[in-house]
Amino acid sequence: MSHLDRLRAVFRMALNLPADAGVDGLEYRAIPQWDSLAHMALIAAMEDEFSVLIDTDEMIDMSSFAKAAGLLEKHGIGAAAV
Repeated sequence: MSHLDRLRAVFRMALNLPADAGVDGLEYRAIPQWDSLAHMALIAAMEDEFSVLIDTDEMIDMSSFAKAAGLLEKHGIGAAAV
């Protein structure tokens, strides 16, 4: 499973979305499920899944699936191509 597939799974789990939900185009607050509480759960789930520590500035900047993928690249995980 690629890091992007793993990231998609993290998004679906943290945001309580169906297993087949498309998440590649998701942006923060674009859906009711991605509110500030879910954002913190998503950050925690990403940290657990990828063994990274996401700092406050990164949390604030992570406003879309694409930015989350780029954040993982910054931490040395996979490529940012979405």
